[in-house]
Amino acid sequence: MGRSFIRTGAAVALAGLLATGVTGCTVSADPLGTGSAGASGSAAPTASAKSDGKASAAPGGSPGLPAALTGQRPAWKRCAAPEGGEAPGSSWRCADVRVPLDYAEPAGRTIPVALIRKEAGSPDARIGSLLFNFGGPGGSGVDILPRGAAEYTALNTRYDLVSFDPRGVQRSAGVVCRDDKEQERAERTVDSTPETAAEERAFRADATDFARGCARRSGTVLPYTTTDNTARDMDLIRQVLGDDKLNYFGISYGTQLGAAYAHLFPGNVGRMVLDAVVDPTADSVGHARNQTIGFQRALDNYLKSTGQDPKDGTRRIARLLERLDRRPLAVGDRRLNDSLALTGVVMPLYSEQSWPLLTSALTKAEGGSGAELLALADWYNDRDARGHYSTQSHAQRAISCADSAERPTLAQARALLPEFRGLSPVFGAFLAWDTAGWCADWPVKGATTTMDASAPGAAAILVVGTTGDPATPYEGAERMAKALGAGVGVLVTNKGEGHGAYGSSSCATKTIDAYLLSAKVPAYGTTCG
Repeated sequence: MGRSFIRTGAAVALAGLLATGVTGCTVSADPLGTGSAGASGSAAPTASAKSDGKASAAPGGSPGLPAALTGQRPAWKRCAAPEGGEAPGSSWRCADVRVPLDYAEPAGRTIPVALIRKEAGSPDARIGSLLFNFGGPGGSGVDILPRGAAEYTALNTRYDLVSFDPRGVQRSAGVVCRDDKEQERAERTVDSTPETAAEERAFRADATDFARGCARRSGTVLPYTTTDNTARDMDLIRQVLGDDKLNYFGISYGTQLGAAYAHLFPGNVGRMVLDAVVDPTADSVGHARNQTIGFQRALDNYLKSTGQDPKDGTRRIARLLERLDRRPLAVGDRRLNDSLALTGVVMPLYSEQSWPLLTSALTKAEGGSGAELLALADWYNDRDARGHYSTQSHAQRAISCADSAERPTLAQARALLPEFRGLSPVFGAFLAWDTAGWCADWPVKGATTTMDASAPGAAAILVVGTTGDPATPYEGAERMAKALGAGVGVLVTNKGEGHGAYGSSSCATKTIDAYLLSAKVPAYGTTCG
């Protein structure tokens, strides 16, 4: 949760929700699939990764990589079915690429990075590969791309559609921190907005337990799950795929990853789109503040659309959460508490199309039935009907905490409460407390406080922000375009709702397609809607 409010594959999950409806406390399938256990080892070292420097930023690729890595040719084969899911169709192929665990020792230990590809439909007009990252961090591109590929049919005429599981995610030395029973117990017993000293101690103890589980099960890989290292992996993927430049489509956290790539390898940037943009200037508290503002803005817009006064509607939802904190609703052998209910409220705010689900779920919960809100929370938390959770949240925390050097204390989080509650009576307390729970007692030091997104000399990069985006508020797109540099960041404004513009706004989709397919760079400040 918390920075996991930057939801991976939210549009794909919501499409499934809208197609099947929400009628019970669980859903029929894990929306993101499940992955294999990752690398295991002893507790991770407490020093930050040696490979967080920028020695590999030279044009043309990472210097010093052995030919055994740069000369790889993927052994493409039919993709296996994820656990509990179905294999992609016959047009999809999967392969692994080996990358250095530590780029400071490029000839040392390697780990696999899993790829998936669908070749261009018009080979004679093929531009090259288009690499996707759908966000999270921690999302499995191998699972998500085939499920959402219908959105990219036009792009697939001239591009091979390619995605991957980034390092630390599922098939790519995936981080694992706790099992299903531990995950469910935490959801059931830990109050994410503690009001008493005992609840605060339990909140902190759970964060510590999670961190220790990550170190115990995946300690070997934890120091190396930084966004910069994944960006270096992307450049090796580019070389292995045979592309002179990296053509890239990043969504949500994928925009942070794309900006990191552009900063490290400006001369290798081809056509790059950043949609639903992370604010590169924000630290951990700044991200929490941005999301508090963004989700309250989206909630206000939702309430207005249903004819409610936003202040009255917000108070109504806050009162519901307070009641659930005192008296959770029984749903079968489970309970809907305030933390799960808040997650259920968050999920439909990612897409205006799903707002009716929120109306129904809130109405039912106020009437004493928590099944629909719990189902929405399960979709968000990647919990399937068998009670199995994906490891997306494990990888998300590993990546975020390897990136961020900040470790706010409970006292610092508590001090944020008046401000954050003022910004949002619904989301503020959760996001304030989460600043202290996210990386508490993490066994690896983080790399930095804020990222450097400057990319002098890079080709024009489309930076697309949606004015009603809840998870990555629009202001982040303005700041990213500026940070990339004059002549590099090209801001496109989508006046609308939801997390991401492509596929939801016909104008934004046409603008992005024209750029990717015909190299038509729009004017800075182009507005859709």
